[in-house]
Amino acid sequence: MSSSHLAQRWYRRRQLFSKNLSTELRSWLFDVSSLTARLIRHGGGDFHVEVLSQMVGRVTTDEARALNMPLSRYALIRQVHLFCGNRAVVYARTVIPLSTLKGAERRYASLGSRPLGVMLFADRSMRREEIMVSRLSPESTPYEKTGAEGEALWGRRSLFRVGGKPLLVSEYYLPGLLA
Repeated sequence: MSSSHLAQRWYRRRQLFSKNLSTELRSWLFDVSSLTARLIRHGGGDFHVEVLSQMVGRVTTDEARALNMPLSRYALIRQVHLFCGNRAVVYARTVIPLSTLKGAERRYASLGSRPLGVMLFADRSMRREEIMVSRLSPESTPYEKTGAEGEALWGRRSLFRVGGKPLLVSEYYLPGLLA
């Protein structure tokens, strides 16, 4: 983790009353259905995933807290861009504790360029906890992976449970999505 890492502030929906968010952005942030399915519709079927990285590493303090795991533990960290046509519209970071990748949930380790959302929303054991939202500033460490240039991005994260085991998905909406 770089020394320039700034802790993000995560908000519940009811905490955002003073934030100036468009109705359209709110609808993307708080949609509880599959983001993958919504992006496929949004892009008229022209959708794909570009894997930026997938590796075992240490989670951030914030992610460890959200996953209720010790900071010293390792997780599979997958970072992707989701595309509609030739435009990246979402940067997503998935953190899967190694303890989650046992038994039937091992399949989450080998997604390749397949969208995580398709697998998650087809998994009958999947449960999604509350959606939290945040504004990612250009100074924060994850920002460098987004590909955005200089403007703060709104995003969301959800703790999912598959087979009762946690994984954390953070999704940041890039400027091209609402353009």
